[in-house]
Amino acid sequence: MLDVGTGAGVTAAVACQVCGDQGVVTLDRDRHLTDAAAARLAKLGFRPQVVCGSGEQGVPGREFDRIFVSYTVECVPTALVNQLAQGGTLLAHVTSASPSWPSLAVVRRTADGHVTAELVAVEFAHRAGHGMARIWLSEELRQRMATELGTWTQRSMLAPPADSDRGFWLAADHLLGGGLVRDFGSEHLVIGSPGCGSWMRAEPVGHRRWNVTVQGPRDIWKEIQDLADRWRAARSPDRYRLYFDADGRQRAASKCGGLSWQLPVARPLGEGATS
Repeated sequence: MLDVGTGAGVTAAVACQVCGDQGVVTLDRDRHLTDAAAARLAKLGFRPQVVCGSGEQGVPGREFDRIFVSYTVECVPTALVNQLAQGGTLLAHVTSASPSWPSLAVVRRTADGHVTAELVAVEFAHRAGHGMARIWLSEELRQRMATELGTWTQRSMLAPPADSDRGFWLAADHLLGGGLVRDFGSEHLVIGSPGCGSWMRAEPVGHRRWNVTVQGPRDIWKEIQDLADRWRAARSPDRYRLYFDADGRQRAASKCGGLSWQLPVARPLGEGATS
């Protein structure tokens, strides 16, 4: 097993307990972390191979039955896919610059060497890797979204997608132009775009009725409803196939092909779990 992003060494310790330390390699870009983790693991009686290096590159020349990335990436590192042994599995959280709607990439190499992969919409993810850009809602924008009247408010009979429709929100994260962040601290659905200051909130006001308020140059509510129609037409997927193209690009698509998007091109960053 290859544990990418050693951190405190917890995942490496569990791996050693499960399959023995002789088959475990743990990797992190931070020398202080790898040294501390090696000492901590030794006190537990575990002596895996502890490597200080780039998580993007993995351990060249090695193959692993299991690869686990302990931080969030924008796309799956190709070098790690190439280090999967036949019958092997790689797990890595994948998300955009927004922390709101992550996915888990599950990559497998079959016995005949063929690679299959999918993105599964999930509720939570690891912290972003080293150097990965993130966007957040400022406190000032949160207050505006919670209290201001907005450009307009309308009564709508269209329900917003449910929190449990994670496959929709994953698609929205990538297909609505990016830059949307949800305020999960709000009682209702509230989404903002820190880049342009646009926001929307949808508050239930009775049976199948919502007050929808929108502010800014983007009509986020309309964008969400238009994409929801496309998502339902694609049979409401909660996971998407992940393709690795010959030019190094990665593409996600629903099984029926109704929704698809390109993941960002890999950058020489994201090597550690402690950004």
